[in-house]
Amino acid sequence: MNAMVYGSGAWGTALALLLLENGHDVTLWSFSEEEIRLMEERGENPMLVGIPLPKELKLTSDFAAGKDCDLMVLATPSFAVAETAQKIAAMLPEGAGRILVTVSKGIERETGFSMSQIIERETGDKCRVVALSGPSHAEEVGRQIPTGCVSASKDEAAALAVQDAFMNRRFRVYASPDIIGVELAAALKNVIALCAGVCDGFGGGDNTKAMLMTRGLAEIARLGVAMGGWKETFAGLAGVGDLIVTCTSMHSRNRRAGILIGQGKDPQAAIKEIGAVVEGYYATESAYFLAQKLGVEMPITESAYHTLYQGGSVEETMQVLMTREKKREIEEGWL
Repeated sequence: MNAMVYGSGAWGTALALLLLENGHDVTLWSFSEEEIRLMEERGENPMLVGIPLPKELKLTSDFAAGKDCDLMVLATPSFAVAETAQKIAAMLPEGAGRILVTVSKGIERETGFSMSQIIERETGDKCRVVALSGPSHAEEVGRQIPTGCVSASKDEAAALAVQDAFMNRRFRVYASPDIIGVELAAALKNVIALCAGVCDGFGGGDNTKAMLMTRGLAEIARLGVAMGGWKETFAGLAGVGDLIVTCTSMHSRNRRAGILIGQGKDPQAAIKEIGAVVEGYYATESAYFLAQKLGVEMPITESAYHTLYQGGSVEETMQVLMTREKKREIEEGWL
């Protein structure tokens, strides 16, 4: 299979290496000619230091190099997904039906669309869209440390083709029809991971973070089901699996940014210090307005929005969350 990975960040590079390991003909694209030259000279991606790039991996800054590929992987930051999908659509014929895998994680602020919905809007019948998500830090996938992900699509054949393309003895892939649930879990767990970092930076304990993660998952599932996702998805790899790894690992940019905010840094200064896209910051705003629109209760997300966008203090936010009115853990209890 010929594959093009659009996005030369750590995750895009790790997936390119995985596809190459599985015997596919793989090209990795960057918008920057200088970045391509640097990777060719060093033999590695500066974002994945110590992981060599095999000579068989093709590197390019020519976007059109992917026009004849059977499989395209979209691994750009969420803010660039619409533009990249437009470029892909412009170079494909009508009814092409190419498989396009999105690994970007986010929600479009204006529409509440997931990444796959944005891609479908921009590409029409030119692409069959699959979301690939799960507990998969690029630093570990690149070093061939075992994990598992979910290949999700409304098109069963496309989901199974992606499962076959990526799966090997170190990277297990499960297929699912619930692309909306998988994508919302992927985007919203970044909000909770940022909050988990704030909890660490503020001095919260293991108990505190466990409570935050558990209640965070509950509100992620509420919004996901309201959007048409399956509740079971949020208890799976794309849900609780990705949530655990993102909330607990220092590989997570969201958690690291949250730690700085919890220690007293201004959110913008914290994000700047991380030096890369902190998707949880943007997902917080999108999720906040989406929850308001759909009438879904998301107290942790609302508190995060208050802290990140309205200048609320971490101390105040913690008190608001801890002193909310009494709730039942299972809302349908004793009916």
